[in-house]
Formats: sequence, C-alpha cells, structure tokens
Amino acid sequence: MTYRIRPLAVAIGIAFSVPGWAQTMDEIVVSAERDKTAGSTTQLDAATLRQNGTRNSDVASLLQDVPGVSFYGAGAVSSLPAIHGLADDRLRVKIDGMDLIAACPNHMNPALSYLDPSQVGALTVYAGISPVSVGGDSIGGSIVAETRAPEFATLGERLVKGEVGAFYRSNNQAHGVNASATAASENISLTYTGAYSEADNYTAGRNFKNYTNTGRAGHRLDRDEVGSSSYETSNHTLGLAVRNANHLFEVKLGYQDMPEQLYPNQRMDLLDNEQKRINLRWQGEYDWGKLEARAYHETVDHFMDFGGDKRWWYGAASLGNNGADPINCGAMSATCAYGMPMLTESKTTGASLKADVKLSQRDLLRVGGELQQYRLDDWWPASGSMMFPGTFVNINDGERDRKALFAEWESQLNTQWTSLLGLRYERVTMDAGNVHGYKTDITTLPTIGTDVGGQIADSNAFNARDRSRDDNNWDLTALARYNANAGLDIEFGFARKTRSPGLYEAYPWSTWSMAAVMNNYVGDGNGYVGNPDLKPEKAHTLSASFDWHAADRNWEFKATPYYTHVTDYIDAVQWNAATNSARTTLLRNQFTVLRYTNQSARLYGLDLSGKMPLAATGFGELGMKGVLSYTRGKNRDTGDDLYNIMPLNAKLTLTQKRGNWDNALEVIGVAAKNKVSDMRNETKTSGYGLVNLRLSHSWKQIRLDFGIENLFDRYYEMPLGGAYLGQGRTMSINPATTDGMIGWGNPVPGMGRSLYAGINVKF
Repeated sequence: MTYRIRPLAVAIGIAFSVPGWAQTMDEIVVSAERDKTAGSTTQLDAATLRQNGTRNSDVASLLQDVPGVSFYGAGAVSSLPAIHGLADDRLRVKIDGMDLIAACPNHMNPALSYLDPSQVGALTVYAGISPVSVGGDSIGGSIVAETRAPEFATLGERLVKGEVGAFYRSNNQAHGVNASATAASENISLTYTGAYSEADNYTAGRNFKNYTNTGRAGHRLDRDEVGSSSYETSNHTLGLAVRNANHLFEVKLGYQDMPEQLYPNQRMDLLDNEQKRINLRWQGEYDWGKLEARAYHETVDHFMDFGGDKRWWYGAASLGNNGADPINCGAMSATCAYGMPMLTESKTTGASLKADVKLSQRDLLRVGGELQQYRLDDWWPASGSMMFPGTFVNINDGERDRKALFAEWESQLNTQWTSLLGLRYERVTMDAGNVHGYKTDITTLPTIGTDVGGQIADSNAFNARDRSRDDNNWDLTALARYNANAGLDIEFGFARKTRSPGLYEAYPWSTWSMAAVMNNYVGDGNGYVGNPDLKPEKAHTLSASFDWHAADRNWEFKATPYYTHVTDYIDAVQWNAATNSARTTLLRNQFTVLRYTNQSARLYGLDLSGKMPLAATGFGELGMKGVLSYTRGKNRDTGDDLYNIMPLNAKLTLTQKRGNWDNALEVIGVAAKNKVSDMRNETKTSGYGLVNLRLSHSWKQIRLDFGIENLFDRYYEMPLGGAYLGQGRTMSINPATTDGMIGWGNPVPGMGRSLYAGINVKF
C-alpha cells in the first residue's frame, strides 16, 4: 500500500503576522504513487494529519491511521513502526533519500526520531509489497520521509514566507514550539525549519504500582506515574536549492540535540544524542526521462546512563527501601559502582544514482545503484571500582557496507491492466574487531581469581573466530493492477525480499546477564547475545487488495489480505551461559538471557478500511471512516508465537465539518493480547477501548487545534509497549521489588486523560 502525505504542517503556532508575507494556508494533499505497490490507498484528511502532530511529537505516530501499521513502545519521540508484524531493522526507513540506522544497543535513535512532525513535507508508507526501487535490505515494507520541498518565486518576484506554532498537552505537561522561514527568488531558495519540545513523565489512568521507590534519595514517583517517560529534544534543518532550466541542486543540513529521552521499557536512558547530517541532491529532467544523484553523510554521538528515575548507586551497601545513598560507597570503593556510562559513535556515508527512462508511452524503466558505508563503535567505561580495571568494549570497529543495483519495469498493458516487475541485487559485507570486558586479566581486582560473568572466556572465544561475512542478496517484485470497472480496482502481487542481520544482532558477545540486558532493542526486559553466524532473512510475500468505491470516491471500502513466509527468520532462544548452549528447560515468569538464531516463521493477516458520508444537516456534514487490522505471527520451528504482534484492533471515527470547523469523535478498540512469545516470557495484555475527541477551526492564516485524548481516563496496557522498567534497580536482571523495580510481568501502561491545544500561524 502507498500512503502519500504532503505536507504535514502539524505543530501548533504562536500567532503573529508580518505585512507582505504569503497570505494563504498550505493545503495537505494525500495522493497515491500509481502502481508502486500491491495494496489499497487510504485517503487521510487534512485535519487528522495536522492534529496527529499536535497530539504527539513522534513522527512515527503520524502513521497511526494507516491500516496494518502499529508501533513498538520506546521513548516518547522514538517509537518503532511495525508493518504487518515486522518492525525496526526489518523495514527500510529513509529521510530525504538517506538510509539511516539506529546507533544504540537499545535502538533509541531510529531514523524518524531525527525529525519533528512540523518538519515533514511528505511521508510515504509502502505497507504491502514495496517495489525494489524504494530500497532493499528489508522484508517488511518501506517508510520514506521527506522534509519540505524547496519553493521558488514566480518570474521577476521575490518570495518570503514563514510559519510559527506551539502546543501544550496536559497529562505530561508537554509543550513545544516550531518555526519555519523561506526566502526565494525564481532560481534560488533558502529554507529553515526548527522545532523544540519537552515533556515530563506521564500518568496512567489509575495506580499500577504499590510502591513509590526509585532507589534515589528523596526521589519518589506517584503510583500512577510512568517513570522514565520524559524527554527534551530540538531538531533543525537548513536547505539551499538552486534550479536552472531542467536542473535542480539541493543541499540540506540537519542537526539534532537531544539532551534527554528516558525509556520506561529499557534499563538505561538516553542522556545525550547529537546527530549531524549533510545531504546533496542533483536532479535533471530530459525528454527521455529523469536522472537523480545523491550523496550524504551522517555522524551520531550517543550517550546512555541511568536517568533520574532509576537507581544510581550499586554495591554491597544496598540502598534498601529508604532510597538513601549507601554510606560505604566512596568514589573508588571496591564494593560500589555509580551509574553505568555507555557510549556509541557511528558514521554513515551513502550515495545513489537512479534514472527513470521513458521507453514508450506505455513503458517506464527505473534503474539505479546505491552505496552505503556504516561504521560503529560501542563501549562502556568503568563506573567505580566494581567494574575495574578497564572499559567494556561491546562492538569494536563495527562495519556494515551495502552495494546495490536494481532495475524495474512499469508497463501500462491496456486501459485495464498495469504491471510492475523489479529485480534488485545487494552485497552486504560486515565485520568487527576484537573486544574485551571490564576485566581482561583474572589476577586483577576487584575479584582476583574470578572471571566475573565469563567476560574473559566470552571475549576470548569471540576474538578467536572469524567475524567477517559477505552476503549476496536478491529481491524480486511482481505486481499487477486490474481496473475491473469504475467501482472496483484489484491489485495483487508477489515479492521475495532479503535482509542481512544488523551489527547488534551479529556482534554483541557477552553472555553475562548484566551486559546482555543492555543489548535489547525490543523493550522486553530480557538480555540478548549476538550471533555472527546468522544467515540473511528471506521473506516470500503474497498480497492482494480489493478496492470498492464510488466513481468520485465519496465512499470506499478496501480489503487487503496478505501472507508472508520467512526462512532464516531471526528469532531468539533462551541461552545457558554455563554450558554456552540453548536451554533445554525454559525459565518461566522472569527476565532471562537469549541468543539470536535463525528459524522459520509465517505471518498473515487482513487490513480493512473505508469511509462513507452519513448526512448533510444543519450541524454540518457528517461522515464516518474506519480501519481494522489483524496480524498473526508464528514460529514454524518451535510452534511459538512471534514476539510483539499487535492483536486485532479497530478505529471508528465520526467526522463533522461545518464551515471552518473540522471535528471528530474517535473510538479505538484493541483485543486482548493472548498470543505471546513463550520463549521471551512475553506478558499478555487485556483488551481495552478508548475515546478521543478532536476539534479544530481554521481561518485564512491561523489554525486552532484542541481536544481530549482518552476522554474517560481509562487504564490500559500497551500491547507493544514492552516491560515496565521505568524506575528502581534496573541493572540487575531480576531484582527484588523492594529495590524499587516492579519486576517481570508488568507491561508499560498507556497515558491517561490528556487535554491538548495549540495554534499554527502562516504568514
């Protein structure tokens, strides 16, 4: 499925105007890219898009009305979108044509976290069978985000325009501002967009803990407060574009400063993330078609440790229930450690060249090539003598390089049939250097004669083996569309997609539970050990879409069934560090350590969506729209259910438009999650229903948005929110609840009632 959202002017603004600036509100146009994917196209109304950004500062959340899309819970602005049960590295996520990769053992900095909703100019989701020209090294679909396209003045004129906005949300005291400005002639355009937002912890619909401890002296959390859910971030983009006849050259500079983003489902918190990126693009249009070249470079400096809601001191002098700092913990005490600093640095460099060649009036050929070089270092300095004498090297000189070629042929066979056939080849090479733990010599302090956590044995075994790999991956896509009549379109297709493992799946080496729990990007509280022998995942997908609609699309109903079989699916098995093998008897009802392994999986499901007018009354035009999605995932080797599969869910929205008012009453229903991964001791969640109220009013230059989320303040647990690890002694894998951590079996709850309001002004 292809969903095209353009532009997303969604944060709320501070009102002021400047004479002579542009006087019109930009339209949000939702369109489909023809024949690029098998699946239906959902028309998202402008009010929904704007309010999605007002209600949530997470760019991924803008996709919440797309059938088949769900979200892994993470930080407040870093949720991980899932398409038909496949998420994170299994999706191809691009920003302005750049393939960006999370540089963190917890994936706290995914690609979409580097944009604010107000900066997004276009957002495209390929949720069915994505074409090979969109990207490879993924099996679950593609998401392409674009910042605002450059604007130029008409001949002989000058263009100066801007926008400001602000928002406020009551539950977690979230607030933020955004601004943009453009100055352009007919050939040169300069644009800036920037945004800042922050929030405190949010509260659930009721108490979900029986304690207030955090493990820090004098710091307690209310029983309904979701610890480690606050954040602060700022994002900036500066763009310069020059056009001459049929040529366009662009350079875009991006910068993020994120001082803090705490994580309720991770044992660590993001305490600093700085990203810098430069992106160059040239595009030329000719009689024979279009040619585009791109080059980009990104650097990320990432730092994690315990945020303010998590215990800081560890050691023999336990904090206990009073949260006091241990008396016996000096700066260099042999029994204590303070915090656990974790640092990551990455560099990504890429280039691409692609052409659209018009073979005839009916045939279009897309060809291209891509290069990407990714470098990663991940290390953890000692924190107090408990971890002396050295630095734990998690990944050293990690390398992951991709080279790709693709060709795609689109043909209009006749007035009813359209086809798309594509082939893609990728070569993925990976390697990593030698590693070591905090302790490299068994004769050193603090525990002479003891290999704590098997660090020495594990690192020696890792260093002694060959860690380099070369994967030759092939993708194939075949799609067809049949226009049966004015009221029915049918699309169907087949795809073979391949993905090589990521660095954090292949190279984390320590079976020590304390180290393993820090390598976890799914938020389930478990620890994970890498596997350099992992094979690439190979997914074979069948998908179809049946689209019934009025000739003018005043009403429509779409049904999209799909089936995916994945060989060498990267799942995990519980691991016994003592025998260095898979556990024969699984540990139950607790957090545990697992190792990645290849198995076989299948996923299938159904997406339904539709809309229809209800009545034109004195109260305005009434309408209704709805979305329903169901996904089922199974491990075919073990018979276990796949982890983090969204249960049956539906959304029904009653809309009302009258004059400049655009309002909606939204009802969300989610079934109980009973199909869970036993291997990972995944926790079940209960079903729930929520009601949201949205209202907006627009004038020529100003738009107001306000509403209430979770109108009846219902308590619910997020099915994909992971395990609650938001406070207390999170470094220990299964600590006693007296140390301030709620322990295994408690999912992260959703947000209680929240009122929001904002304003957006264009001038």
